[in-house]
Amino acid sequence: MSKNKKIFVVLFVIFMLIMFWIGYDISRRTTFPGSKGNLKERISTEVESEKK
Repeated sequence: MSKNKKIFVVLFVIFMLIMFWIGYDISRRTTFPGSKGNLKERISTEVESEKK
């Protein structure tokens, strides 16, 4: 492998590791919307919108 190709591969691997780390960090901090319980605010707004 040439020197330029080795540098490219190393930079690509570093870039992908950073992208995976960012994705993992974001997914760890957020929750799936369907997993939330019936919040008081959500129920009250749904009832109000049905009355209109």
